[in-house]
Amino acid sequence: MLKLYGGARSRASIIQWYLEELAVPYEFVMLDMQAGEHKQPEYLKINPMGKVPAIVDGNFQLWESGAILLYLADKYSKTSVSPEERGIFSQWVLFANATLGPGVFVEANREREMPRLLTPLNEIFQQQSFLLGDEFTVADVAVGSMLAYIPIMLKLDLSAYPGVLNYIKRMSERPAFQKSVGGGS
Repeated sequence: MLKLYGGARSRASIIQWYLEELAVPYEFVMLDMQAGEHKQPEYLKINPMGKVPAIVDGNFQLWESGAILLYLADKYSKTSVSPEERGIFSQWVLFANATLGPGVFVEANREREMPRLLTPLNEIFQQQSFLLGDEFTVADVAVGSMLAYIPIMLKLDLSAYPGVLNYIKRMSERPAFQKSVGGGS
């Protein structure tokens, strides 16, 4: 069975959300970050960086949340994708981690970056239900989790972005989101 390693209030909940969406059986291994379990030799064999999340799927080990999401999409998603579609998924997952996250969650960037990032996202969500149209994908897990963390962690006023607010509401109402990012299980 796939093992997901994480800590309390970590990005492991994003992976947990996607595993729940895919209905992939997994074991969640909660590391006590306060006690430094993520710095112990046995965990460093899985992720030498000593960060969470990481997964062990059979003999395969992988760390870095975006890479894990893309791997899970490739291995467990019900639909096969073309190289172009895989490229689009990668684009959005990398955008979430490398651009959206730092643009919103790094306070020094926020005032300049939030309008540049949320305005086009707002336009997308006013026209369609999900990032790539009418179908929920790994892109929605990556971007949706970052957006959903804004009201949870930062309490910022997003009223200028009604499409984004509606999208966050739809994502947070998904049962798999409730079991993971939303604090269930």
